[in-house]
Amino acid sequence: MKTRYSYGGDEHIFVECDEEMSLEAFFKGMSITSALREAKIKGVTEICPANASFQVRFDPDVISPEAMMAELKALEAAAQAAPSTLQTRIIEVPVLYNDPWTHETLMRFRERHQDPTSTDIEYTARINGLDGVDGFIKAHSGAPWFVSMVGFVAGLPFLYQMVDRPRQIQSPKYLRPRTDTPRLTVGHGGCFACIYSVRGAGGYQMFGITPMPIYDPNQTVPYLRDFMCLFSPGDIVKWKPIDRAEYDHTVAEVDAGRWMPRIAPVSFSLTEFQKDIDGTNARIMEALNGH
Repeated sequence: MKTRYSYGGDEHIFVECDEEMSLEAFFKGMSITSALREAKIKGVTEICPANASFQVRFDPDVISPEAMMAELKALEAAAQAAPSTLQTRIIEVPVLYNDPWTHETLMRFRERHQDPTSTDIEYTARINGLDGVDGFIKAHSGAPWFVSMVGFVAGLPFLYQMVDRPRQIQSPKYLRPRTDTPRLTVGHGGCFACIYSVRGAGGYQMFGITPMPIYDPNQTVPYLRDFMCLFSPGDIVKWKPIDRAEYDHTVAEVDAGRWMPRIAPVSFSLTEFQKDIDGTNARIMEALNGH
């Protein structure tokens, strides 16, 4: 679809890149917002990227809404002509699938689920034609995921699976939201994964839990001292299945201030990805070796 621009009062412009989520729409939004940051246009006070859209806040006393709109449309034309390559990083996130804490929670809320007789992983594996829990874990952790946006709750990333459409895991949200979700739950709703940065209400399917803090407002966790939120749009995530012993060890190391996540710089080309999805993913994940 053609990019849709709309005003949000006197101080905001909302830009919709596409009506459905795709890597193409995500890259379009990333390219425009990146160009907007680099342009350092006077009056721009906030840039908020989302899955297939973004919103810009500006000071109308410094730049008029019409002038801001014109600047964004010019940036879109320049961004579309630029190569679709992103310099980013891949972050390994350990996950204890089928953990006892999300299991206890999901059992408390079975009456709100589409299938009260099975767990969230069993249900999602079945509706996606996967071979039970093991098949689900293999599919979920076998390819990297893009962080398409961060928000709604501080530090909470939304992630889009980097595979072709037929292989993307899809699962609906609960019929009615839960009033409780454990902190650091790995969840899923629609085609998006997420990590619940704090404990609270939620409606996404619950698949496991990570021992890795992703949000620390006190900035006492060593790798969160520079910024309280770990993820940024454009980051790439690789899930790493772990057992209970490794989970407990990692929690202890985090508490002692000794644990650091595995992070590596990577270059991602949308053109190369579209030509060879599995080959591009293998190259990206290989970057973690040695980190």
